[in-house]
Amino acid sequence: MAANKQKLIIVESPAKARTISKFLGKGYKVEASQGHVRDLPKSQIGVDPEDDFALKYITIRGRGDILTRIRKEARNATQIFLATDPDREGEAISWHLAQVLGIDMEQPCRIEFHEVTKKAIQAALKNPRKLDMGRVDAQQARRVLDRLVGYKISPLLWTKIKKGLSAGRVQSVATRMVVMREADIEAFIPEEYWEVSTKMQAMIGRGRKVHFNTRLATLDGAKAVISNAADAEAAVERIRNAHFAVSSVKHGEKRKTPAAPFTTSSLQQEASRKLGFTTAKTMQVVQQLYEGVDLEGEGTQGIVTYIRTDSVRVSDDALAALREYIPERFGAEYLPEKPIEYRGRKNAQEAHEAIRPTDVHRTPEKIRASLTKEQFNLYRLIYNRFIASQMMPALYETMTMEITGNGVGLRFYGEHKKFPGFTSVYEEGTDEDVASSETTLPPLNEGDAALTEDVFSEQHFTQPPSRYTEASLVRALEEKGIGRPSTYAPTITTIISRGYVSREKKRLYPTELGRMVTSMMEEYFEHIVDTEFTAELEDQLDAVEEGTTMWKEIIRDFYPGFREALEAAEQQIEKVEIKDEPSDVPCDKCGAMMVYKMGRFGRFLACPNFPDCRNTRPILTYIEAPCPACGARLMEKTSKKNRKFYGCECYPECTFVSWEKPVTAVCPQCGGHMVEKRGRKGELWHLCANETCRCRVEVQQENTEDADE
Repeated sequence: MAANKQKLIIVESPAKARTISKFLGKGYKVEASQGHVRDLPKSQIGVDPEDDFALKYITIRGRGDILTRIRKEARNATQIFLATDPDREGEAISWHLAQVLGIDMEQPCRIEFHEVTKKAIQAALKNPRKLDMGRVDAQQARRVLDRLVGYKISPLLWTKIKKGLSAGRVQSVATRMVVMREADIEAFIPEEYWEVSTKMQAMIGRGRKVHFNTRLATLDGAKAVISNAADAEAAVERIRNAHFAVSSVKHGEKRKTPAAPFTTSSLQQEASRKLGFTTAKTMQVVQQLYEGVDLEGEGTQGIVTYIRTDSVRVSDDALAALREYIPERFGAEYLPEKPIEYRGRKNAQEAHEAIRPTDVHRTPEKIRASLTKEQFNLYRLIYNRFIASQMMPALYETMTMEITGNGVGLRFYGEHKKFPGFTSVYEEGTDEDVASSETTLPPLNEGDAALTEDVFSEQHFTQPPSRYTEASLVRALEEKGIGRPSTYAPTITTIISRGYVSREKKRLYPTELGRMVTSMMEEYFEHIVDTEFTAELEDQLDAVEEGTTMWKEIIRDFYPGFREALEAAEQQIEKVEIKDEPSDVPCDKCGAMMVYKMGRFGRFLACPNFPDCRNTRPILTYIEAPCPACGARLMEKTSKKNRKFYGCECYPECTFVSWEKPVTAVCPQCGGHMVEKRGRKGELWHLCANETCRCRVEVQQENTEDADE
């Protein structure tokens, strides 16, 4: 009977288990734990500060049958290999499984691989190791910190403000960043500026004309700064009346280098820009590519490497295969003499690789028929980025030309691509639209005359900082050292699902609930929502993983100050009684007088006979200013994504709408309607809503302090 026994491999996901089973055959049994099998209980905190933060682990509800099956297979196995994901969370899952199965901690039972391929699995089985308790302890420390913050602050919010509110160590920081960005936008006062440009021509060769565009650069030797229409018109007239000649020509060369292969963060950002994926969608699809897809003619294969990584490192074997492939596919001129080395961010886990295809010869087009549309698009993104990362830079010929006359200085800049290099495969996206500067370079020399064909002036206004997208929030979190590759997507999903942040046309907006909770956290738990404090904790967790810090030392340092803040908050926060305020609006379903309630997006009307009657209505709030289009009353409304806006009560007959609050004042310059804006220090402005005017008037606010009589 013993001869029939198999070796047992335990992974996390059933999909990965199926893929690995096909690689190994009858000598192995592969089971899936389906993630964690043990955790701290949901019904209680599970951490005892009075007993040096002893932890209480229990079997997760629904995992009992899974554990029973794994135990049965373990009893019959000749050897057990724990093959969960190669990160802290995966190490912790293996440790819990070892505890449950009674595996000797000194036994080399842990195997690790970064791609789900037959070669990688077989190599891992030949090199088992002991459990890495540094990783396990780092995961435990993070879990305890998150549990203490979540389970201690959330009940306080329920008691003092409103049931259902919650706080979290990383989610509260992310929410605060969105709230702070919105505050910056609301406080921003646009400043007017004008750009003056020309269309010019010059004669070259045998009477041949060349056309090119310039921008006004200097006036009378100083940088041209034009802030109003009158100055713009004066500059236009000077250009029209001037005689121009080329005063200098500078030729140069610009090199554009490729971006590094993807990390988790950069993949989430680029998939958002180029594919419109949310961070959660990106992780869902790339997980499928990692765990294995059924490829025609190949069977089930993992086609990308491990997907939760902050490293840009590539293995020597993969690098050698890529450098062999590039000249075969594109030509020898596309291969650099030496491999390009990329520097990862501080504290990156260099044991991991970047996200790359597991086989460079498995082109997206070759396997397209075996992939869904989403899988194909994401795989193509990963594949092309990896190929481009080891290709020659793109080369551009650049030209800067100064054209002067009568005290007016015009400037031409252009660039022309001489060699495409890596751009023939891939170019990195940007969060904002950026116009290409590639153009035809006019063959002019110093002293050549130039004629003005036309002159243009265009009004602009300085723009506030952009609202975060999921991609730019991930980048900001990473730059500040907040969270790790495995936490970005869950953090954003959490703050949206809990109603602290809403997503509209890819942009993130704070909700009223998000502002309220952030305000309370800033007042009573400033260190919890402080980005530097949160980043320092991440560094300490890295130190635990490296074995230079004991995990309980972090908790012992953190908890006393946290407990003091909790006690102060419990004493100082007065209970906010959000009572149901009666209204004079009858319920149109049952006739009862409706009441005002506070919800995720602010106040609303609800029937008091809930749950028998579930009728709700928005609150109609009118503002003082009339509708600029028809003169009727304007209403303050809230969009589905919790953006406050103002619309006419006569909708749909009148479609006037404004994101900014209209005021009764009339623009002194154009007679148009004006809107309210507040400065960073609370100062009040009225700004013309006419994009071609944008007149700004400061409003004197009443002094609220008592005056001497």
